[in-house]
Amino acid sequence: MINDKDLNDARNAWGNGIILISKTYDEKGIEEATIIAKKVLQDLYAFELGPILFKPTLSGGAQTFRSNLDGALSYFVGNNSKYPMDNGFGIKSWHKFDSKTSDTFIEDNIAIWMGSVTLTSKNGDILKVDKSLAYKKLSNGNLKIVLHHSSLPYKSN
Repeated sequence: MINDKDLNDARNAWGNGIILISKTYDEKGIEEATIIAKKVLQDLYAFELGPILFKPTLSGGAQTFRSNLDGALSYFVGNNSKYPMDNGFGIKSWHKFDSKTSDTFIEDNIAIWMGSVTLTSKNGDILKVDKSLAYKKLSNGNLKIVLHHSSLPYKSN
């Protein structure tokens, strides 16, 4: 059974992964950041189970949704001619991560978290996004993401 601590740990692993990708990019460049990003994605997302339901924050058109590792990797580090609109969300010098839970749903080996995530860059730029993450607990006990939906908060006129 999944509990709230499991969800918190999994979400923090995601935030720490984004920070690690950014730090690696800042210190060692795109090639090393791509290697790290691929490992982070393989560790945190359940690509081994099949397609992932992934809607990145800053994606659109025919490439709004990403269901495979190649598409997710491109979103986080860019540098992929198949995804020319990707600028590398994970290489924006992020150095701080925080999240706020709106609500959760847990049943057996599936858990869904909804809330907001705030990322802060080393220059002080702040990005807040609304996010839903669904996890499946695998037979080895690891929680992995099977759905990731992210959007910018609604702003009224």
